Amino acid sequence: MMKSFYRQAPLHLLLPVLVGVAFLQRLASEVREGETLGFDTLGILLFRHADNLSIPVGPSWLQHAATDITSLGGVTVLSIITISAAVYLAILGRSREALFVFLSVLSGWVLSNALKWMVARPRPDIVSHLVSVNDLSFPSGHAMVSTVVYLSMAIVLARREPNRRARVFVFALAGLVIAMIGTTRVYLGVHYPTDVIAGWVGGLAWVSSCWMVAGRYIRQANGALPQ
Repeated sequence: MMKSFYRQAPLHLLLPVLVGVAFLQRLASEVREGETLGFDTLGILLFRHADNLSIPVGPSWLQHAATDITSLGGVTVLSIITISAAVYLAILGRSREALFVFLSVLSGWVLSNALKWMVARPRPDIVSHLVSVNDLSFPSGHAMVSTVVYLSMAIVLARREPNRRARVFVFALAGLVIAMIGTTRVYLGVHYPTDVIAGWVGGLAWVSSCWMVAGRYIRQANGALPQ
């Protein structure tokens, strides 16, 4: 049954899952062994003034903008967005899509925290943190969970949109928001670049796996729509 399931899974969903899992395993191993420290240190220092590492590069307003953008990947904002989207879909009678969004995000958050506990990487101490943090570093929860949230909603929105340009715009916008959130985590000094990369890859792999499972049941309920 499992082999049959994977044979029927669309390649554009199966590939991110298989590649993502393999990549995360390798990256986590490299992180635990300290092999990525040189790359990570360089990535963080690129966003700081060489003569004063407590000051981020760019104009003063950029730090405020980064703080605002990073909040789009915080627990509070993502919880509001997820619950609102799930309730809205349920009101429209799209309960399976509502469950897909809600359960994907909830399970993605659990997975993110489980990975943090398994790798147990401390936060960067190379530069001062420009926002407060109190948990472990790998993977970035902001990067991973925001990827799950915004991509799952993009899937739900785009699959019913007949206009190809509109579908491309939805996914491009989701990708832009996800990229900005992850980048701000490094800019603010609270994550290594590899934390963010792991979050992006893990989030993409997770939402792809969730849609592989949920997508077929949603299509059965609502009729055949694009995958």
